[in-house]
Amino acid sequence: MSSAQTASKTPFYFGGASSCVAATVLHPLDLTKVRLQNMTANAARGQNMVTTMLSIARNEGALRLYTGLSASILRQSTYSTVRFGAYEKLKQGLIASSDDPSKKPKVWELLICSSTAGALGGLFGNPGDVVNVRMQNDGQLALHERRNYKHALDGIIRISREEGIKTLFRGMGPNMSRAILVTCSQCVSYDTFKDIILRYTPMSEGLPLHLTASVLAGLVATTVCSPADVVKTRVMSANGAAAQHVSSLKVMSGMYKAEGIRSFFKGWTPAFVRLGPQTIITFVVFEQLKKWHSAWQTEKSLISTTL
Repeated sequence: MSSAQTASKTPFYFGGASSCVAATVLHPLDLTKVRLQNMTANAARGQNMVTTMLSIARNEGALRLYTGLSASILRQSTYSTVRFGAYEKLKQGLIASSDDPSKKPKVWELLICSSTAGALGGLFGNPGDVVNVRMQNDGQLALHERRNYKHALDGIIRISREEGIKTLFRGMGPNMSRAILVTCSQCVSYDTFKDIILRYTPMSEGLPLHLTASVLAGLVATTVCSPADVVKTRVMSANGAAAQHVSSLKVMSGMYKAEGIRSFFKGWTPAFVRLGPQTIITFVVFEQLKKWHSAWQTEKSLISTTL
């Protein structure tokens, strides 16, 4: 997402399309992360990403690893489209308003852009996120507690009818906080690492640069976002009478008292194993889409000139 490339306006939906590709490839890891985050301290003892995935495949069937894929796609189509699109538009606005268009925006300016974009993404993506978390966690519940949503839209409709539209925005506080954190740590760190690598190493624009910058961005994003991600997951997956009075502060307090500070980083390894490749796939596809779009725009301009 270099400044040179953003000079050519990026279509708003490219970020969402890239994230949908990544979500499809990595959905089993996302499901495993949600399962681990919802385990109590006793249940989680001795469990890791590999054992949890194998347990799901053995006890529920391998296809259950793709439970909630439609909700994941819905979430990325809303959440990531808005946050990536808004970040790019705001960044392009900064470059366009600058006296020197070749000058890169400052880090604090990018943080403001990414915070605004993240908050908007978290707001628009919350309904899809609620359905996504519930569908992924369903297999962990007792049979009489399972919701058994057929697909994402069925989940949206049933939640609205059975629990009220307000439930679709449950956990919006921690979700928006996480969206702000992940957008800041992912997008800003990616742009920053990319500029540093271009400036201080022999690497030039291309796949190796995108891979390196996105891996580093994924590491930063996972560590920064882990606490908010765990709290968000627990709030959204709350069930029964307790769900009516659940709040982020109560969940955080309960986790700290019962499980300790380490509980806020539960599922860090599968989160990184997922977010690292997710960040790589998203940014590589995103950069490729922008490259194709730029080439298409150039070709279209040449054709127009010759006619």
